[in-house]
Amino acid sequence: MPKEATADLIKFIIPYPDSVKIAALWLRSFIWDLYPQANELIYDNYNAVAVGWSPTDKAGDVFCSIAIFNTHVNFGFNRGVEIPDPQKILLGNGSLYRHIRVKDREDFPEEYMKQLMLAAYENSLSRLKPVKKEIMGQTIVKSISPVKKRPV
Repeated sequence: MPKEATADLIKFIIPYPDSVKIAALWLRSFIWDLYPQANELIYDNYNAVAVGWSPTDKAGDVFCSIAIFNTHVNFGFNRGVEIPDPQKILLGNGSLYRHIRVKDREDFPEEYMKQLMLAAYENSLSRLKPVKKEIMGQTIVKSISPVKKRPV
């Protein structure tokens, strides 16, 4: 399923407030427009809907992602500690993941994020192992949690 295939994602985010849905769908388009060759990996988890973009179909290769929560969307980098953040705007205390909180489009520093995304994408490519079958530009639902601790 390519970028245009939104039915699964729409189904997963229906319970969220309109402002969150709008932010999430705008971020999705922003990423797809810059990286149409990447694969969109969707995880309908118990506490959030997470969507990652990867040069492969593997979660470990995801270079950027969004996590959809009830009041906002996190836009982040799975290996954010490994990319330069000269403006020091990325949040997170874990060993790898870094993100920013987005409530609407005006909150999102597009040009700066494009720079960070490029660094994250190149970092992801540098760690790739050879694959038997290359998958590009697809939407792939990776998991659906039967139990939800979020709007349903």
